[in-house]
Order: sequence, then structure tokens, then C-alpha cells
Amino acid sequence: MRKRRSARECRRAREFEAFVAGAAGRLLHTATLLTGEPSGGPAPAAEELLTLALSRTYASWDRLRGEDPYDRTRQELAGHFARTARRHRRPRGGLLDRLPPQERLILVLRLYEGVAEEQTAALLDLPAERVHTLCLRAVTEMRSTRRGTAPPAASSGAGAVTP
Repeated sequence: MRKRRSARECRRAREFEAFVAGAAGRLLHTATLLTGEPSGGPAPAAEELLTLALSRTYASWDRLRGEDPYDRTRQELAGHFARTARRHRRPRGGLLDRLPPQERLILVLRLYEGVAEEQTAALLDLPAERVHTLCLRAVTEMRSTRRGTAPPAASSGAGAVTP
């Protein structure tokens, strides 16, 4: 019995290590975008966020049963970030650090990770319309800061973003 259990644990560890070897780079970049830390340098908040997500994925590894471990880890990453968003409000010099945490999370999930609007809404427990609005607002903000201008004020015309 002990050999069977240890063989199962070894298989589980090998599978998880293979998953991490293949996915850790992209997941770390996702975490870095979420935390607003600069890419390429030390990113302790992103590393902590990723470590927590990976540990939760490993704890439920045997219960995944055909579920994509990358999706599960991304859900853990997004969920933990959403619960601790207040820690990530101050600018850290990263690409998306000008955005509020919720807009940053939605932008990363929708545009970087390619998660559908409805799935993002379900993951964050928000209406799909709110996710759409926040994503548009974040894109507008990023485009305006890239050009060095202030974001345009919302008007009653077509394409206006409302809170």
C-alpha cells in the first residue's frame, strides 16, 4: 500500500512539475501585469501571487479530472488578486500600473489571456456589461497615456464609456 501511494504521489509531483515548467513563464508575466510591477526586474508581489495560485492548484491536482490546470491556475491567480486588490493600488512602474486593480484584472484577462467576456464576468461575479465597460475604460486609458494625453471625457455620443 505504501509503495502504491508513494508511486501515485511521485506521478502527481512529476505531472505538476511538467505543468509548471511549461506554464510558469506566461503565468508569471500575467501576475506581473496584474500587480503593476515592471517586467524584467524583480517582481516579489507577482511571484507571491503566482506561488499562492500554484500551491492551490497543486492542492487540488488530483481533483482536476480533465480540467485544464492552466485555466485553474489562472482562476486562482485572478481570484486571489481580486480579493487582495487593495495591496496593488500604488504605482510600481509597470506597464499597467496606472489602471485601478479591477480594470487591470479585466484588461489582463480579456486581452492578454483571451478569456471571453462572459467567462471573465462569471469569474469576477460581475455583470457582463460591467466587464465590457471596464475593459473599454481601461483600453481608453492605456491608449491616452501612451499618446501622452489625458483620457477624453465621456460624452453622450456613440462609443462613450459610462461608469
